[in-house]
Amino acid sequence: MQFDDDADLDTSEVQDVRGSRLPGGRATVGGGIVGFIALVLGLIFGVGPDQLGLTDGGQETRPSASTAAQVGQTCRKGVDANTRDDCRTVAVVNSVQDFWRAEYTRRGGRYTDAPTVMFTDRVGTACGSATSAVGPFYCPADRKVYLDLSFFDDLRTRFGASGGPFAQAYVVAHEYGHHIQNQMGTLALAQDNRAGAGSNAVRVELQADCYAGVWAHHATTTPDEKTGKPLLTRLTDADIREGLDAAAAVGDDRIQQALQGRVTPETWTHGSAAQRQEWFYTGYRTGDMAACNTFR
Repeated sequence: MQFDDDADLDTSEVQDVRGSRLPGGRATVGGGIVGFIALVLGLIFGVGPDQLGLTDGGQETRPSASTAAQVGQTCRKGVDANTRDDCRTVAVVNSVQDFWRAEYTRRGGRYTDAPTVMFTDRVGTACGSATSAVGPFYCPADRKVYLDLSFFDDLRTRFGASGGPFAQAYVVAHEYGHHIQNQMGTLALAQDNRAGAGSNAVRVELQADCYAGVWAHHATTTPDEKTGKPLLTRLTDADIREGLDAAAAVGDDRIQQALQGRVTPETWTHGSAAQRQEWFYTGYRTGDMAACNTFR
């Protein structure tokens, strides 16, 4: 996975509030096994903490002067994205949103921008406040993606994924898949509080995986709006394998087997490892969001 070294990164699409504190310093969930279970639910749910019952009110974050502008100061060029996780996240957000803007325009619609908020430990959102234990998530109420970069370490150490730059990109692109669903009105289908292998919750998550694959299909040919050249210049089969590996690592069956020693499909909310791989690859193979109809 390689970005154009000379490309300009648009840091306006990322809000860096790392080092911020919530008033009172209250945490949404604790550490240990409770925090880990919340982490599992959060990443794979991919939606706001209010929908997980993990909020303590809609408190706001207060950026620390020493860190709030970090991305703006250090993530200037594509070469930075090729060497730093935070700058890579900026570049992935730029690439994902460039694609969806172009796709919506091609279809006669208009894409609504969604910033990514990088935070440390805890963050306040329109969906309530949450700790990093919730994992990456999309809040439909404020149309923002929230991400603590430490999750990428958890993806390897706790979920057993091989990791790598494209595994990180898959996570970000999946969350933007939820943003697309929010614009289309399908994200609300997951809020019927039902679980199970055929539930809407599973179908929504698999569709977000598929949308991530659609972006990956077009990533190296989508032109940057300013330069007209693709920001992402190389995506290899090994990169796609990283994405598939990450998708499998967060399958319901894998997580249930690790946590409780058995698989219970009737409680699934995100789909099996095989399903998540299948739908990501469907999007990547076809490059067509119409192929992502997981509700058939």
